[in-house]
Amino acid sequence: MRKWILVVLLLWVGAPLRAAGKLAVYFIDVEGGQATLFVAPSGKSMLVDTGWPGFNGRDAERIATVAKQAGVSRLDYVVITHFHMDHVGGVPQLAERIPVGTYVDHGHSVEKGKEAEDLYHDYVQVRDRASHLIVRAGSRIPVEGLDVRVVAAAGEAIARPLLGAGQANPFCSATKPREVDPSENAQSVGMMIGYGKFRIIDLGDLTWNKELQLVCPANKLGTVDVYLSTHHGLNESNAPAIVHALKPRVAIVNNGATKGGSPEALSTIRSSPGLLDVWQLHYAQDAGKGNNAPEPFIVNVDQDSPASWIKLEAQSDGSFTVTNSRNGNSKTYPLVRD
Repeated sequence: MRKWILVVLLLWVGAPLRAAGKLAVYFIDVEGGQATLFVAPSGKSMLVDTGWPGFNGRDAERIATVAKQAGVSRLDYVVITHFHMDHVGGVPQLAERIPVGTYVDHGHSVEKGKEAEDLYHDYVQVRDRASHLIVRAGSRIPVEGLDVRVVAAAGEAIARPLLGAGQANPFCSATKPREVDPSENAQSVGMMIGYGKFRIIDLGDLTWNKELQLVCPANKLGTVDVYLSTHHGLNESNAPAIVHALKPRVAIVNNGATKGGSPEALSTIRSSPGLLDVWQLHYAQDAGKGNNAPEPFIVNVDQDSPASWIKLEAQSDGSFTVTNSRNGNSKTYPLVRD
């Protein structure tokens, strides 16, 4: 009897230790907004954006459900990339469901008008009940166990390349600037998140010209293992010069059925050098079958599918596994980036 008790205790103690050796990332379906939950090996958590308001708390409930499954009872950091409805709108409803330690953002909203000002006001009312951190390009977000570097914020890009980056970018000559974007999208907090040799990038809704500031004429970012499609995979972002320079092994597209996942952006992502797979939260209805990922790699295959998520687990050696929660399709990417 004592022997069996000892075995059970060893299994119980060993399970958290195994989980502690991995970074877990959950890409939560908020219907074309963003809500990405990072759970560090230390157990500390960082949520990037909170989805939409309304819908009877739909997005906040989805985030809280995934957080519970991930063993997260408190969000240590909630990063608001920018002040648009599909990114910051869910904050009040989320705060009713799960405690938040620190809110992170780029400062004041640059947009005017009643809707924009009301949205920002509702966020600030909640934010001011917790800690608040304003970040700029070059800042770090102190999530224990992760290296979270802010590469863009408040319309500015990092001045110096990240370690190992800074090489001339051959893809710049074929990618031309566009009209200046005065909206909150261009103010997005963009982050490079590292765990050992593993790297994933999340640039919020950063738009075309701001992307080019990060990689042209020299690539200040280097390469990544996983590229979270910028701006939900819309053509206003995802410039070839940045997507191709990053050379991701895997791309995750946080699109909705009818928002994001434009044919041009998906084509750019799919043609990136060295790309192995694209995983999508929704089948992009306007993109056509040829631009969408294969069905096993899509979480919601029609507009009426129940909400699910994509889970990524990364090891410090740079290997990682991606899993589709709808069908259990899972693939491991064992190669270690030099």
